[in-house]
Amino acid sequence: MEPHIEPIVDRIRRDSFRLNGPDDLDRIVEAAGNAKYVLLGEASHGTSEFYTLRTELTKKLVERKGFRFVAVEGDFPSCQAVNRYVKGASGKPDWLASFDRWPTWMWANREIVALAEWMRGFNEARGFAGASSPSGTGDVGFYGIDVYSLWESMEETIRHLESTGAPEAELARRAFSCFEPHLRDGQSYGVAAAFFSETCEDEVVKLLAALRTKRAAAENGDEGALGAEINALVAVDAERYYRSMVRGGEESWNIRDRHMVEALERIAAFYGPDAKAIVWEHNTHIGDARATDMADEGMVNVGQLLRERHGERDVFAVGFGTYEGTVIAARAWGAPIETMRVPPGVPGSWEHCMHLAGAWDKAIVFGGDQPEFERPIPHRAIGVVYAPERERYGNYVPSVMADRYDAFVHVETTRALQPLEAEPAAGAR
Repeated sequence: MEPHIEPIVDRIRRDSFRLNGPDDLDRIVEAAGNAKYVLLGEASHGTSEFYTLRTELTKKLVERKGFRFVAVEGDFPSCQAVNRYVKGASGKPDWLASFDRWPTWMWANREIVALAEWMRGFNEARGFAGASSPSGTGDVGFYGIDVYSLWESMEETIRHLESTGAPEAELARRAFSCFEPHLRDGQSYGVAAAFFSETCEDEVVKLLAALRTKRAAAENGDEGALGAEINALVAVDAERYYRSMVRGGEESWNIRDRHMVEALERIAAFYGPDAKAIVWEHNTHIGDARATDMADEGMVNVGQLLRERHGERDVFAVGFGTYEGTVIAARAWGAPIETMRVPPGVPGSWEHCMHLAGAWDKAIVFGGDQPEFERPIPHRAIGVVYAPERERYGNYVPSVMADRYDAFVHVETTRALQPLEAEPAAGAR
């Protein structure tokens, strides 16, 4: 063992605890205390255990601590199909039709189906109380808070406003017509807006302002009004995102994460001042950016922004990782998915230290006297695009673990996520 990691491995041995079953997660639930936001990460978007363990934590947080909704790194319109189902407002969603944007496997998978079935059963046992009520009881919801669904969000906004005979429908149609020449191509719009000043910003900002005013006067518990407002917010921020994306730099990342925080807070406000939220996103979003080299590049993220806005006692972030296993990913954006081999964590990395401390699943809660975790260490991050043979050159983020997370879950050997696909993924390599 390299001398510089010996203290880290020894501290992990002393402070970590084995995960032999769901009950062992209770220590994390209790450590979260009375936090308003519990952030559950993942080191990839294609690992089964990250989903199943987050599901177990979600169940405990809902049942024992009264958490009201789950917010995920997904599109608001697509996730509304799941939200309606878990609240008893519709039959089972057509998962592949609902999540038809690449990478479809992130939410169209067997693990999410199991979570949705549990949430529906939980709500049904309580009589499907409705999204919100003056008594503070209500159904547990499921929402997407990402920024990518510009066209789908505009369509949903128009559909809702037209179905309710709202005068704002004309504003929405005018805004949508501005985007139509770009044929649902965000990059095409971004080029036109960034370099030729052909922007639709004014139209979507006016629409959002009108819908905010409308919902402020709406009856509490109107999911339709909430949906129209969030979809309009998506349009505003997606317009900014695509405009900045073609110019490069960190601004598009920051727009996206700021959007996710604003959407999350608006949904929380809909559920009431005491509402608690569970967030499912990649470690790169929920682990405080200030504890990584992201800060050096001027990047912020959801974990940092929530801590800054609400204070550290109200935000509890749980990172997830693995030493080795398999994962669902693709070789290029939009390419067919594959089941790929995740190689052992590189020597000197956080994953390697967790392995050396004992080749079993474990978790650790940060806090107190743990100076060994107060210096940067390489920490693996796998995206939807992945090349295992090259990961040591770009998949490790220097991280001060005790500052980035409040707790960490380590799965020694992981399995690939189970996507709902018409055809199976290619074999492991």
